[in-house]
Amino acid sequence: MSALLVRPFHRDDRDQLTELVNSHVAAVVPGVSVSVNTVLGQLARQPDEFITDPWVAERVTLVAEQRSFVVAAAHLLRYRAEADVSPDHRDLGEVNWFVCHPPASFWPDSEVAADLLMSACLAQLSRWGVRTRAADGALPAPAVYGLPSTWPHIRAAYERAGFRHTGHTEVVLIARVPALRRTEPPLPGLAVRRTLGACGTRLTAHADGRDLGFIEVDSALGRAERQARNGTLADIGNFHLEPGHGVDGLDAWLLGEAAEWLRLAGADRLLAYETSDDVDAIARMTALGFRELVRTDRGWLHQA
Repeated sequence: MSALLVRPFHRDDRDQLTELVNSHVAAVVPGVSVSVNTVLGQLARQPDEFITDPWVAERVTLVAEQRSFVVAAAHLLRYRAEADVSPDHRDLGEVNWFVCHPPASFWPDSEVAADLLMSACLAQLSRWGVRTRAADGALPAPAVYGLPSTWPHIRAAYERAGFRHTGHTEVVLIARVPALRRTEPPLPGLAVRRTLGACGTRLTAHADGRDLGFIEVDSALGRAERQARNGTLADIGNFHLEPGHGVDGLDAWLLGEAAEWLRLAGADRLLAYETSDDVDAIARMTALGFRELVRTDRGWLHQA
């Protein structure tokens, strides 16, 4: 076995780190990669996390190097203990993400590298003296968070180190936008109103002076630094139908209107998210043309 060295991230590691990050991203969402600048930017701050990022007091990025090659890397966060931080995050230490090469014939000691890096991560959390130790897999790419089922080698590294899944599981679904057909309104006078919503562009179904439901879609996932190599992604931020709306096929019609808007935006795939225990919601999305992409476990705590 060649000597392994765990050390702080250096800027010269940026290309190898980005390659390692993108290999993990590609196992979750097909055809998606992020740029070197995106990875470097996340090491300094997480602008998308506009609520939690201001609570971060310290950030540390560590790498495991072997034969002058970055074989594993981790990004750690320490959250402040002040009263303005939410109780769940107050004085929390987190392995925000952890990536490593899976075992392979040409890299037989990858688990050793992962365990050595994880030991360094736990040592850093101990030096910080945090109240709680947590872990996630939040890479700077769409739909890559928690511990995806497509990363069994990362799950194994977390579990060997004493992390346990204590939270919930989410299902990420995907549909091809061209397959989401625009249909005739299922109700005379039914129309759609477009506004800016809380989680993207909101399309509201209304008739006879009543709002019957809405869908919000975010087409900004395909911006330059997060561009899919073959087309662009969008996701559903909110999809709500008013109880008792009484219109058969309203959800399919509203989704078709959203798909038409996304086609104009050049998006060709649409993501949706449901909790794994909401079988009715998953069945509804499947009936509308989505399929399961990956399951991801959120909420990992260190219990050793």
